[in-house]
Amino acid sequence: MSNAELNELKQKYVAAGAASPATAFADRAENAEIWDADGNRFIDFAGGIGVLNVGHRHPKVVAAVKAQLDKVMHTCQTVMPYEGYVKVAEKLSHLVPVRGHAKVMLANSGAEALENAVKIARAATGRSNVICFDGGYHGRTFYTMAMNGKVAPYQTDFGPMPGTVFRAPYPVPYHGVSEDEAIRGLKMTLKTDANPKDTAAIILEPVLGEGGFYPASKSFLEKIREICDEHGMLMIIDEVQSGFGRTGKMFAIEHSGVEPDMMTMAKSMADGMPISAVVGTDKVMDASGPNSLGGTYTGSPTACAAALAVMDVFEEENILEKSQALGEKLAARFGEWQTKFDCIDNVRNMGAMAAFELVSNKTDRTPNAELAAALCKKAREEGLILLSCGMYGNTIRFLMPVTIEDSVLNEGLDIIESCLESLV
Repeated sequence: MSNAELNELKQKYVAAGAASPATAFADRAENAEIWDADGNRFIDFAGGIGVLNVGHRHPKVVAAVKAQLDKVMHTCQTVMPYEGYVKVAEKLSHLVPVRGHAKVMLANSGAEALENAVKIARAATGRSNVICFDGGYHGRTFYTMAMNGKVAPYQTDFGPMPGTVFRAPYPVPYHGVSEDEAIRGLKMTLKTDANPKDTAAIILEPVLGEGGFYPASKSFLEKIREICDEHGMLMIIDEVQSGFGRTGKMFAIEHSGVEPDMMTMAKSMADGMPISAVVGTDKVMDASGPNSLGGTYTGSPTACAAALAVMDVFEEENILEKSQALGEKLAARFGEWQTKFDCIDNVRNMGAMAAFELVSNKTDRTPNAELAAALCKKAREEGLILLSCGMYGNTIRFLMPVTIEDSVLNEGLDIIESCLESLV
């Protein structure tokens, strides 16, 4: 079917809240390129929102999934378990830098992982409250919507959010929130809203995802660890977007050396197959009773096969080194653009988790969300899929596959530069 025919069906049958505004439909993809239903080629700088760090249809992952399909597609692991689930758990327990011996539960999505992390934290501490941060994004289920540090579009139409979720400032010095102010705000939250004796956990992204790709400093994360220890609260790190090699290490928290009590992960864990995980210290993870965690499809055989293949690819193809190298290439080009264009400021990257701000005034750092939207729209017209994000909607983020070929990377960056030249 053509793009036009598929759009007609979309308008008629897909709920407005779930329908993509894009008018081109993916037909096939390879590494960092997608071809639509009409045969048009796109360079992919979005990676399915950070899902494809090892590229579309990595051959090793495809082969692993096909092989699994010839064995078992589904049993529900709580009814009859299978090797893939326990092998993924074993590998993650050795990879994830939580305190002490790690145990694992698998789920289907990032939001599910965060929901279960809260359940586990409540069981382990006997407390109900959680504290999250401005700009954080944790999912679209009801509790994770309440945890999100941004109202629109995630909470807007859905009525009252669950209680026992409290908020603190996230340090973004560029937008006027220093680390000291963020810590002071957190301590005030603990004093005025969330009694530490009733607070199970502090949950944060080590690099804000939807919130704008702002990394937390080593010292900030160390202070969160200290505050959690002081009050007997758990430190939960959300690595759904920053994990699996995006920042040049397997997990962003590794840049700080801080060991959390639990971590959540999803997205690039299985190169597009739906899977997520909660990994935590054994005593914490074992706190809830039998059959209290899981679900019909959690840790499916095919998704586990894909995840195991992804972890093999990381070792065999030096993905972490490639992520660091990609980040350096992006940083160099961003630096050129910051000098060339008055609208580009605050270029930044942690490995290949890279971004810059579009502003109407560098002196005042005035966010320019309209230009960000225009750039993404024009880039799409020129065959490049590009995403914006941030509290102010003015951040351009880069989530192309780490495995992108240099020629394709440079072609995409040239498209951005050309678009900027025509827009400003």
